[in-house]
Amino acid sequence: MQRRNFLKLAATPLAMGVTGRPLTDDNGLRERVTRAMLAMQRDAWEQGVAAQALLESGEQELVVVMAKEAALRQDADGRLAVLSCFGGVTDPAANGPALLWAAAATGDARLKAAADNMLAYLLHRAPKAPDGTLFHVSDKPQVWVDSLFMAPPFLAAAGEFAEAMKQIEGIRRRLWIPEKNLFAAVWDEGRQTFERGDCWGVGNGWAAVGMGRVLQALPKTMAAEKNRLAGYVSGVVDGCLRHQRSDGLFHNVVDDPRSFVETNLAQMLAYTIFRGTGAGWLPAAYLKSAQCMRRAVRAKVDRYGLVQGVCGSPDFTSPGTATEGQAFFLLMEAAARDYLGENAT
Repeated sequence: MQRRNFLKLAATPLAMGVTGRPLTDDNGLRERVTRAMLAMQRDAWEQGVAAQALLESGEQELVVVMAKEAALRQDADGRLAVLSCFGGVTDPAANGPALLWAAAATGDARLKAAADNMLAYLLHRAPKAPDGTLFHVSDKPQVWVDSLFMAPPFLAAAGEFAEAMKQIEGIRRRLWIPEKNLFAAVWDEGRQTFERGDCWGVGNGWAAVGMGRVLQALPKTMAAEKNRLAGYVSGVVDGCLRHQRSDGLFHNVVDDPRSFVETNLAQMLAYTIFRGTGAGWLPAAYLKSAQCMRRAVRAKVDRYGLVQGVCGSPDFTSPGTATEGQAFFLLMEAAARDYLGENAT
């Protein structure tokens, strides 16, 4: 009898989600995605982007718990949330904004100290190119496009506005391909050439979101830098939209239709557009594209809340699922609700 009751319960959808909202209608979609994300194993950058998604979704208590865990797993040199990402230089910094927020919200001095230690690592201890641009990994002199999301938003959140801009400019100088309006993936500083010259979709998404978040954080006194960043973001959005498929999605390598169809870039661009148009630094003309991408992505969520078809963990070479795919769904939805209203569809 007990076993039958358990099986009956297991087959019944949960009445309430992890955030306490009923699992019905639109709330149910977001709750399922959140629940699936929290069930996933997470490395340093995955913990950071998940925490950011919860922060922008208004799940404050969960953000505090995520921040505490990132601080608990801080390496001796200051890098946050280190489980197996031992060579990651900028990835751990993705946790920084959530720690700063949680420290301010709770008054927990340990969280503030952990964020300060992460900041000191980036400023003084992390490996860098001769011009001060951060390397993405500690064992190779490489600059990755991913770093545009990982480090500059934290630097800006910590008040290091000039350093945030310095990192954006240094990474962009190496990886931006003007004739394509797209970023290449990896630059080798030692050989002064691309280690990976393809225009990886999610990489361009990291760039758009990261630069947009810095723009939002810069003070009004940095109007010239804000305008420059708006141009950078619209440039990469335009470059991607040139290659958007009729279904609203993109290929894994944006300009290579032979690569697999991928879900996450659409979420990342939709998020950027909703935030940018809402704040007035992107034209409203982009909104139609964002809505198209959002509809395509929402159709990719399965019954368990897994966003299918993203560039998938653990090796990111084929379509699958990933923490970052879950997180960017939630970020997209938060940005859409903030711009369009709670009942946006």
